[in-house]
Amino acid sequence: MTNTPRNRTGSRIKSVEIAFTVLDAVRKNDRPSVTELADELGHSKSTIHNHLRTLENEEIIVRETNGYRLSLQVLDMANDVRDQVANYDVIVDAVDELADETGEIAQFGLEEHGQVSYLYKAKGNQAVETASRVGGKQPMYSTSLGKSILSFLPSSRQEEIVTEAAFERKTPKTITDPARLYEELEEIAERGYAIDDEENIEGLRCVAAPVRSGTSVVGAVSVSGPASRITDDYLHGELAESVQRAANVIELNTKFS
Repeated sequence: MTNTPRNRTGSRIKSVEIAFTVLDAVRKNDRPSVTELADELGHSKSTIHNHLRTLENEEIIVRETNGYRLSLQVLDMANDVRDQVANYDVIVDAVDELADETGEIAQFGLEEHGQVSYLYKAKGNQAVETASRVGGKQPMYSTSLGKSILSFLPSSRQEEIVTEAAFERKTPKTITDPARLYEELEEIAERGYAIDDEENIEGLRCVAAPVRSGTSVVGAVSVSGPASRITDDYLHGELAESVQRAANVIELNTKFS
């Protein structure tokens, strides 16, 4: 269940692009007005108003006295997305159990458009907050979830993602050299799990294991915690074993589409 890359050179429908930028701006802002959206997006107020009216007619957004917001239909769509991805309840149970067992943040993610997207996140009793959120995205090259998935993708898809990656240096430890990343991906494929050693957020270490269906990788499960608690021995020992067990549970109990 991998994704094909976006066609960046083919024909594009401008009105659809504008509609999605409007939706994204409504999502990120607290009930923006037509004028605020026009100023932020660089379109005329008439253009923004026409798109808002269309989205309102389709019941994707709601107009209130103080601006626009996304409608609850978006939540209904999100539930459908979960059902289309996999057996969501199995993933929730496995990730919840992993969070309870470790006391840390546990997550399930999958690859979409060359990034790792978060499907579910659970917090243990001593968890510290992370930048990730359900539905959000992070780079694959700087996260344990992303690298564990990337390691088991077909070589052609792996190369596409690495070639298109921005390789932004998020911390002093972020891998920004494709050759170095390929070396690590080989190590991950050999040992069966990936680590993020403060590569995405300073002070945070993570370990992740891929979730596979036959010869395909469909996602990954991870645990994240503060570097002060996550020692090398704990990271490569007990935590690595825990995420691999959780991945196995998901694999054994899920029928992936």
